[in-house]
Amino acid sequence: MQKINVFILLLLLAACSNQEKIEAESSVKAIVDGRPNNHKVNIASIPDAVPQYEPWSASVNPKSYQVLGKTYHVLPSNKGFKQQGIASWYGTKFHQKKTATGEVYDMYAMTAAHKTLPIPSYVRVTNLQNQRQVIVRVNDRGPFHKQRIIDLSYAAAVKLGLDKAGTGFVEVIAVQPGEQTGNINPSTVKQVYMQVGAFSAAENAIKLQQQVAELRLTTSRIVTRQVAGATFYKVQIGPITSVTEADGVSKKLQHMGVSQVQFVTD
Repeated sequence: MQKINVFILLLLLAACSNQEKIEAESSVKAIVDGRPNNHKVNIASIPDAVPQYEPWSASVNPKSYQVLGKTYHVLPSNKGFKQQGIASWYGTKFHQKKTATGEVYDMYAMTAAHKTLPIPSYVRVTNLQNQRQVIVRVNDRGPFHKQRIIDLSYAAAVKLGLDKAGTGFVEVIAVQPGEQTGNINPSTVKQVYMQVGAFSAAENAIKLQQQVAELRLTTSRIVTRQVAGATFYKVQIGPITSVTEADGVSKKLQHMGVSQVQFVTD
């Protein structure tokens, strides 16, 4: 009986030791991303990326790829690319780890990650809330958050004034080699809206606006636009004053079946 009790005790000790090991390994893996501590890099002196010709390899730019069960289609070209939405940034968690190009990620370099732009691409990113601008080189994939359009390096986020908040409204425009890379069209702070639908029939736009009003999110409007001789009625919610508000509105819209939204400015 004594031998059996000793055997059971050993099993319990082994189980506890194994559980402690699993918990320890889990805590190591659950590294939280963030800003570097006590860095001595003068980020203000870091120059923007300079657009130059770089070939797009098929291995880095497949026609499509999957992440977390979702399929993303890589654009065949970046010419004329323009997008508005929410930017985020990544720092210490990924510093010195490989990017989609195989290059090592440097959080002090002027780089970024995008889900569908050809890699590498160069883009001008404008903070729509303070009009600061940077040029970054897209060399990675992400961010794979539904309402985020670009993941900036820590240095780029600092220069845009997005590092403290973590996110912000931005405009992303592709820049080609030889194009002007200085600040373009600096202006006053723009108001951001969430566009939830565009219709050729006014009654459909009015119906959606009424459904949105029932959610008591914020104010909404219908904007009329002429495209190739046709009239479109666009339903927009806003102005949206923060990313927190945008995320909250998105969650409520999903409950009424609206999962695709687009950020636009006046």
